[in-house]
Amino acid sequence: MKMLRFRSPSLRSLDQEILCTIRLLDDSEISCSIQRDTRGQFLLDHVCNHYNLLEKDYFGIRYVDPEKQRVTMIHTHTPVRQPYTMCFRVKFYPHEPMKIKEELTRYLLYLQLKRDIYHGRLLCPFAEAAYLGACIIQAELGDYDPEEHPSDYIRDFKLFPKQSLKLERKIMEIHKNELRGQCAELAELNMLQRAHSLETYGVDPHPCKDFTGSTAFLGFTATGFVVFQGNKRIHLLKWADVSKLKFEGKTFYVIGIQKEKKLVLTFHTSTPAACKHLWKCGVENQAFYKCAKSSQIKTVSSSNIFFKGSRFRYSGRVAKEVIEARHLRNYLKVHMVVLCKGVKKCMTFMFFRAQFGQSRSFNSLSHKNLIMNMEPLVPALPSTNEYEETAVDSGRRILLTTDPNTHNRHALMPTFVKSHGIFLV
Repeated sequence: MKMLRFRSPSLRSLDQEILCTIRLLDDSEISCSIQRDTRGQFLLDHVCNHYNLLEKDYFGIRYVDPEKQRVTMIHTHTPVRQPYTMCFRVKFYPHEPMKIKEELTRYLLYLQLKRDIYHGRLLCPFAEAAYLGACIIQAELGDYDPEEHPSDYIRDFKLFPKQSLKLERKIMEIHKNELRGQCAELAELNMLQRAHSLETYGVDPHPCKDFTGSTAFLGFTATGFVVFQGNKRIHLLKWADVSKLKFEGKTFYVIGIQKEKKLVLTFHTSTPAACKHLWKCGVENQAFYKCAKSSQIKTVSSSNIFFKGSRFRYSGRVAKEVIEARHLRNYLKVHMVVLCKGVKKCMTFMFFRAQFGQSRSFNSLSHKNLIMNMEPLVPALPSTNEYEETAVDSGRRILLTTDPNTHNRHALMPTFVKSHGIFLV
């Protein structure tokens, strides 16, 4: 007897490709094709390859859930669900932005903080708001020019959810007087340095109720677990003092030690799914910021009872590993010798080749100065066949040579090794 074999509709649907749109931090969009069982890590890798981003551990993919109640961060090993419009965002905010090695990473963090300020997530007093706003204006416009900037030029920028005339005047004052001469990169760096000291830096607020029924917002930062009521932080439990995070149904528990006494904080979410997501976010943040290396990360259970509850493990590098990592790009080494008043100084510049997709995000990022490293060499007297004179400027004779292992050492400008490579300088 011949047996008939039917293919399951669910298996057939897994093979169908679905177009997924990812909205980037500058509001441009890129698309990719996925299947129904595609994991979140695939989308993150797709965006990071688009940017040629190496410090990708700080970033993640968000989506709005079907009920449109909150924005949810996709866990890397979780299958992508509908809807298929995602957002590329910062997931783990660096504890010290000054330690970020890559200019591109700092710029993406700057774009994220601009969004946090605009949407009211990064709360700051008047003076701090004015300084942050002035840094953004300096990075966007450069120095104040009375011929180009009218008296109300700040109004063209929507920086804060509530932008008063008083705040705009203060921003203008700081922009005119305090930030003059700063390049875009320095203004952005000053903005990061000031923003990271604020209490709500890196806080992704999760709405819930405390044991009294009052509304509270929970968050996880590089420092630890935080609780806000309104604009006031009422709890800060450092990661070293957090011993366990767990949930049961719609109830979320934070167990730790404060002033040498056991502390149990209890909160209630709107749904069990929201509570489970809150717990996973806490487990990931605790592992990323607390562990010294990824080999120390353990699978965590949501319950004290064996074989009961959910089990979850953060997969990826931790903050300490990201900071200490050595990132290897496809570098082009360029040596420069500057002759000034008879003194010869030799310096090495490291340029890298980046690959970007041809989207609007390329145009928004291509102006960034991405010189990765500049190290002085021991002053030396070059021989005549080692360097070739290329320019004379104001009495300074500049000699340029390039690594002969890369391309023609007598070329005046760096040349492409690959047809799709570009230099951002």
